[in-house]
Amino acid sequence: MDQIDRAIIGHLQHDATTPYTALGDAVGLSAAAAHERVRKLRDNGVIRATTVDVDPALIGRDVLAYVQIEADEWMGGADTAEALRALPWIQEAHIIAGTASILVKVRATSTRDLQNALKRVYDIPGVTGTDTTVVLETFFERPVYPHD
Repeated sequence: MDQIDRAIIGHLQHDATTPYTALGDAVGLSAAAAHERVRKLRDNGVIRATTVDVDPALIGRDVLAYVQIEADEWMGGADTAEALRALPWIQEAHIIAGTASILVKVRATSTRDLQNALKRVYDIPGVTGTDTTVVLETFFERPVYPHD
């Protein structure tokens, strides 16, 4: 990946609907060359998806929490991943080092909805506890930008 690829990624992360002509102009390439670069970035798995950034509060998901999940056994298998993926509240799930086994990012409609999500987490085999941090305000979120 070179500087042009990095610039293309930056522009697409700002606005994934940028036409190839404008993208090419921004990075010093023709529209066809910009299109080819984007195709290669997709084929190589660098660009995993083209998506829409939705404001969670405007769709009623304004309760954000990070939940550390404690377990009495290894939780890194496919069964755990599928059980977590099946819970619609969970946006992200990560195996972590430390006293907890997994960290999940949860979006809920209310604290009652968050409580329902936590109850469902406890239904997953091996889960022995949770430690939940509710976010009061988000300063910023940013995409991952490739740097040198």
